[in-house]
Amino acid sequence: MIGTGLYTIGEIATFTHIPARQVRRWLRGYRSGKQTYPPLWSSELSNSPLPQAFGFHDLLEVRIVHAFRRYGVSLPTIRKACQHARDYFNRPYPFACQRFLTDGRSVFAEILEQTGDAEDAKLLDMARKQYVFEKVVRPSLYAGIEYDPAGIAQRWFPLNDQRRIVLDPARNFGKPILAASGVPTEALFAAYRVEQDNRRVAAIYEVPVADVEAAIHYEQQLDAQRSAA
Repeated sequence: MIGTGLYTIGEIATFTHIPARQVRRWLRGYRSGKQTYPPLWSSELSNSPLPQAFGFHDLLEVRIVHAFRRYGVSLPTIRKACQHARDYFNRPYPFACQRFLTDGRSVFAEILEQTGDAEDAKLLDMARKQYVFEKVVRPSLYAGIEYDPAGIAQRWFPLNDQRRIVLDPARNFGKPILAASGVPTEALFAAYRVEQDNRRVAAIYEVPVADVEAAIHYEQQLDAQRSAA
């Protein structure tokens, strides 16, 4: 499982700042009336010893789905786009792949040509107006993501203005850590709560004070997100 990441729905909701109820519907499916709706895709860990957990690429896909929903794209249309993009890119998690940055509009355009459904009106805007696609997808969702030569997302730096903190599925099961030393931000924040001294915590873990300050600030943001949930 090294290199996959390991997250609960609550952790994905906290790290992405998306309500857990929405994350749960997308990743586990839901029932409305007599109709049952399956998950939008099969989790990275669906065939693992921990089928109720989720992986790093699940987390990244959730961020893109959330952006589409905020723009007004319906879940049936997103479901359709997800399936079509999987076939188009031959990737199980297509929204987060690097090619989607440039070829995403082609995916949407092909869906429109095949269906012509009225419910795809929002998708029509996204496919035909480049500024809409860039406004929804590029500026924030792909900032901080590093890709391998094949265009597969490898790690995510969640703070756009710095690269001190990273979520890397190959390290600490994808939980937030200091990029340079690998110390979990959660551990630094716990130590700070006891010591109440940034420099003391930095000395204990042998890391720069600036890294400790970044970890404290990041964990405080996560705490605020949990409290608001």
